[in-house]
Amino acid sequence: MYENLLPRFLRYVKTETRSDATSQTTPSTQTQVAFAKTLQKEMEELGLHDVHYNEENGFVIGTLPSNVSEPVRSIGFIAHMDTADFNAVNVDPQIIENYDGESTIKLDKEGKFTLNVKDFPNLKNYRGETLITTDGSTLLGADDKAGIAEILTAMEILLNHPEIKHGEIKIAFGPDEEIGVGADKFDVADFNVDFAYTMDGGPVGELQYETFNAAQAELTIQGKNVHPGTAKDTMINALQLAIDFHNQLPKDQVPEKTDGAEGFFHLMALNGTVEEAKMAYIIRDHDRETFENRKKQLLTIQEKMNAQFDEARIQMDLYDQYYNMKEIIEKDMSIIELAKSAMEDLGIEPVIEPVRGGTDGSKISYLGIPTPNIFAGGENMHGRYEFVSLESMKKATDVIVKIAEKNAQ
Repeated sequence: MYENLLPRFLRYVKTETRSDATSQTTPSTQTQVAFAKTLQKEMEELGLHDVHYNEENGFVIGTLPSNVSEPVRSIGFIAHMDTADFNAVNVDPQIIENYDGESTIKLDKEGKFTLNVKDFPNLKNYRGETLITTDGSTLLGADDKAGIAEILTAMEILLNHPEIKHGEIKIAFGPDEEIGVGADKFDVADFNVDFAYTMDGGPVGELQYETFNAAQAELTIQGKNVHPGTAKDTMINALQLAIDFHNQLPKDQVPEKTDGAEGFFHLMALNGTVEEAKMAYIIRDHDRETFENRKKQLLTIQEKMNAQFDEARIQMDLYDQYYNMKEIIEKDMSIIELAKSAMEDLGIEPVIEPVRGGTDGSKISYLGIPTPNIFAGGENMHGRYEFVSLESMKKATDVIVKIAEKNAQ
């Protein structure tokens, strides 16, 4: 039943699809377009209906028609094609069968990079399982090619086993999730389902419907550069203004000092000269009121500092990125209960907790399709230490099938 799952996944991760935050196109890279066309062909060969690539938003979509006569709510399953901001060229996966849960795994031949229980105690959870890792020089791409492989394998199972009753199911694979713009152009009318799930979570059991509210602030600070020997009362050092700005934010409200439902300000970039400096922040909080107050803090600091000069020295572009999907999904928790029940039927303990991040489902939920997030199995995403177990991917595949089956009962 899962014979194509691993080969499918390995084929996907060897295909480079890294997104590019500096690009002005959708998708942001042509490698994603090529991968979408490959998936389109595979979906057609599987026997899915109405398979098409949306040129406007980069999503490839297909439909598995209902095989029951009575009305059943339609479901969508979504995953993203792009990989994160880490080397993704020439991905060479390693397969470790029957891992003992204790041994150190050499990623590169020299052993410079290793997966070991001291640094990654989560390895203990995979005793007896088959692990797929990197070779230490790239990421793996389980985020989110595991999700793509799981969805297509689940569709293959449903097509090959018509005795499993289900309503209409639509699947969509999209671009640029890792750079935060993948769902900006998502076409709800084209997808047209009652609810959906992104298969984009981490370890087995994750079921997430509460995300951060998210915003980004991009600051340009204009200084005045003169010779330092005659600078008194004349020079305005843009870099010093940047430091002064940052020092007015709460020192403990940063990613490295927060967890759980605690929000933060995250300085992502600071560069420049005496003449001009640029800063970039992301602002995150689960609570909408606190989120709005965080943005006001930035604006207040900007206003106060600009008041010290004859002209405004600090310009800020502050914009929202996505919102906490809980505000939408809690209006109808039946889709959470459906996924939870499916997991429990399969002997999987649901792990329901807030996400310290966001998914495409954050934006899609606000566009009109409630879309919580389900595990895809990957661990240590976005870097050379990424891995996933085959058994985790099988369980995610089973959850998709079980959700479809229970929805039709």
